[in-house]
Amino acid sequence: MKVFCNQKELLNALNIVSKAVSQNVVLPVLNNILIKTEGKEMFFAATNLEIAIKYHLQTDVRNEGSMTVPAKLFTNYISLLPDEKVELSVLDNLTLAIKSSSSQTKIKGIHSDEFPLIPKTEKDHTLSIPAKELEKALNQVVFSASLNTSRPVLSGVYFLFDKDALKLVATDSYRLSERKISTKKDKDAARVECIVPARTAFELSKLLSKAAGDVDITISKNQILFAIGAIELTSRLIEGKFPDYERIIPKTSKTKILTSTADLELAMKRVSLFAKEDSNSVKISVTNDGKMMISTEETKVGEEKAEISVTIEGENNKIAFNAQYLLDVLPVLGEDKVCLEINDKLSPVVVRPQKNADYTYIIMPLKI
Repeated sequence: MKVFCNQKELLNALNIVSKAVSQNVVLPVLNNILIKTEGKEMFFAATNLEIAIKYHLQTDVRNEGSMTVPAKLFTNYISLLPDEKVELSVLDNLTLAIKSSSSQTKIKGIHSDEFPLIPKTEKDHTLSIPAKELEKALNQVVFSASLNTSRPVLSGVYFLFDKDALKLVATDSYRLSERKISTKKDKDAARVECIVPARTAFELSKLLSKAAGDVDITISKNQILFAIGAIELTSRLIEGKFPDYERIIPKTSKTKILTSTADLELAMKRVSLFAKEDSNSVKISVTNDGKMMISTEETKVGEEKAEISVTIEGENNKIAFNAQYLLDVLPVLGEDKVCLEINDKLSPVVVRPQKNADYTYIIMPLKI
């Protein structure tokens, strides 16, 4: 293999695929990046056997070939080269020679035959949506996925593809996020559902943050592919049935509260400093005089009561919940005003942006 490419373009490709590199002692090749040329194209790939990322780069290919090299060493070395043309060539399938105007080096690697095969995703179901829309939706749900792997179906993000919408849902059984993305209406589209690992969703959102245009989603029986320009992210799916989450979302409420997102977040941050000694529990009380009181019980470090102005529709009410669960959602609402809907102290509280009915967040209550 012999190829010439730009240092900045090469470094960008390596930084992207490195997100899927594993730190694996048993299979050292998983610590490596695959470099391969086909025709006039070079591509890089990495995988941890759950996620695989491939990056396609159009460049000056003189000879075809392939090999794998240690991801960290290769990326760090390329980052220290000047912004100019770099020559890459493979010697005896086990050594990568790198030449620039000021340096020459050789990096020993592993034969490409040992690199795991990245399976092609059969195009059973496909959908294209704006990359920025998917990024925002993922950021609004992924933090609700469970960190406990004892129930695997809760450790991912539920994707539901329907005739005119894509729903993303995540829950750890203590809180739940649901986000709807409107899609082009297709009355013949099949209803498709799958569970994407939370790590995949997290890495995907980071890739989407620098993307423009659309992302093409392809789903097969046991894996999903996200194509974003020159990037392809393939992930396995979590097996199992996602719980019937809609039944826990309250359909009505006795009290609706509208307030400033920033004011509520600041007050919650102050109160939570004292709540951490008591299961992070905070109590919210609202009255028809337009005031919300946020407080904690007295703990070893003290206590705090914060009051903010609100608009209330309905009856006086109070509820307690984990402060962190509300603090997690407020920064990703994307609006200046937030609406809280309460029934009673034993029912979930519903959190929504004032103007966006496509996002719903549920927090389970704590005992008062």
